Amino acid sequence: MSVGSSPEMLTEAMASIEDIASRIEDTFAEVGSRLGRGHAMFQDLNGGLALLSQELSGTKIDGASVALRDIASKLNQLAEALPSESTLLGAISGNSIEAAALLKALVKQIQMITIIARSARIEAASLDENRGNFLDFTREVFDLAKSVQISIEACAGEQERLSEAIAVALSRQREFERDYHAQLISVGAELASAHATMRDRQAESVQLADVARQSTEQIATAVGRSIVSLQAGDSTRQRLEHVGRGLRMAVGAKAGLSPAPTDEIDAVALAAPLICRLQAAQLRDALSEFDADVSEIARSFTTLTSAASGVVDQGGALYRGQEGDMTSFLAGMKRSLAHASALIVACEAARKSVDAALSVVEDKLGNFRSAISGLSEAVVDINLIGMNAGLKAGQLGVKGRAFVVIAHELKITADHISGGARTLRPVLDDIERSAHDLKHLRADGDSTRIATLEPAILQAIRQIETGNEQLSQLMDRLGRENLEFDDLMTSATSLLRSVKETSTTLPPVVTRLDAGGAAAPGLSADAARCVQPLFDELYAQYTMAGEREVHVKLLQRLGLVDETSSLQAPQRADETDDVLFF
Repeated sequence: MSVGSSPEMLTEAMASIEDIASRIEDTFAEVGSRLGRGHAMFQDLNGGLALLSQELSGTKIDGASVALRDIASKLNQLAEALPSESTLLGAISGNSIEAAALLKALVKQIQMITIIARSARIEAASLDENRGNFLDFTREVFDLAKSVQISIEACAGEQERLSEAIAVALSRQREFERDYHAQLISVGAELASAHATMRDRQAESVQLADVARQSTEQIATAVGRSIVSLQAGDSTRQRLEHVGRGLRMAVGAKAGLSPAPTDEIDAVALAAPLICRLQAAQLRDALSEFDADVSEIARSFTTLTSAASGVVDQGGALYRGQEGDMTSFLAGMKRSLAHASALIVACEAARKSVDAALSVVEDKLGNFRSAISGLSEAVVDINLIGMNAGLKAGQLGVKGRAFVVIAHELKITADHISGGARTLRPVLDDIERSAHDLKHLRADGDSTRIATLEPAILQAIRQIETGNEQLSQLMDRLGRENLEFDDLMTSATSLLRSVKETSTTLPPVVTRLDAGGAAAPGLSADAARCVQPLFDELYAQYTMAGEREVHVKLLQRLGLVDETSSLQAPQRADETDDVLFF
């Protein structure tokens, strides 16, 4: 055994290797434990974010959003209907004024009939022949005219009340339109904007859920890589143990190995430098893989920390960033709803006067049409009576001439009344048509339906306010757990860094082992056969393809294994196939 591979040096090397192997085992076990706790914590974080997303996009906001949209739509309908309502009321008012004028004209013409009837009665009294018949004619005309006069005068009085009711409704309608039309549009726009804001928050919440899902996949991948790397770290510990066994063999301490051949001492002495060189190669390869594994774990931990923080930051951006805005938004929504409620009350007040006017219109139009119908029938009767009286008066010659003139005047006046009635009918038709259109228009914009939506929205707002407090507590918990998660990953990374720094004591060991085996003389064929069982024994303990590959390649360089040997360097595959899960 050369100086470079003295028992003291080998013993010191074994002690360093066993110390590092022990630290790797303890460190990787602790890091694995922290990784497991961190992963479970992230699952809890993600579950909390899913709850947050659900709260921000769930039925509470959705119900309030839909109700806001409906109220905004109804307020806009009311605003759009106001000019049409005013126009229809104006048309009814104009037609009512025209109808009142026509009714007054009819009353005057009917009064003319009674005056003519009185004149006829006087003339009939002066007749010598058929005086009784002519008096009966004039009495009948007078009675018909008086009856119709009472009916038409009643209509004229009702028409005045109708005109007054329409005038009051029109005045209030125009006043409401002047004062509230712009407000209806403005509040409708505010509520529509609130609806859009809620929809945006729902969309952002859905996006948050998608980000959380993607982060979950990213973290699952990072955790998987970390687990693989941690398992590969365990393989490093095993390889260091195997190197230690090889070095113990080099100093003749083969505890736990198979029985030695009779020429054991000579074989160990011959093989010791080569074994040192082999263990140097194994140690160098193990350290290279260990460095790569530690770097991969550190990168995975960085990914884990970044992904977890990113998910929590997303939730914070959606909730914390808008917490004050949300409070202000809900307060603004309440103000808009209160304004909308006041407008609804004003709408109802204005509606009552219009509804009262429409009720008067519906009630009076029937009376007007009945009176006009009775007037038309009376005019026909008056015309017939006047015609008969005129014919009989014509038979009296000069004595009946005055009565004929009176009968002719009676017919002319009756025709005027008929014309006035015909003129009045389309005016009444216009009033009825406008009243029908106005009633239909107001049914479409019924503000009472808007009032029924307000309690639902206020209830939703109260639920959102209650939920806000819960969400605030949730975000506080997520923040604390994210810090704890970050601490776990930081401490795990620190442990890895520490064990990696400790492993820096091994490269000098590799150098000394290489130096100890470099001066080894070449082996004869007999010597090679003598030491071969020792190298076979070392090969048998390997559990990883990398170890076998290093072993075969070095022995090939030393000429102890030829290309036809059964010991061939295996194809280095994924080391995870050979590691043991810890």
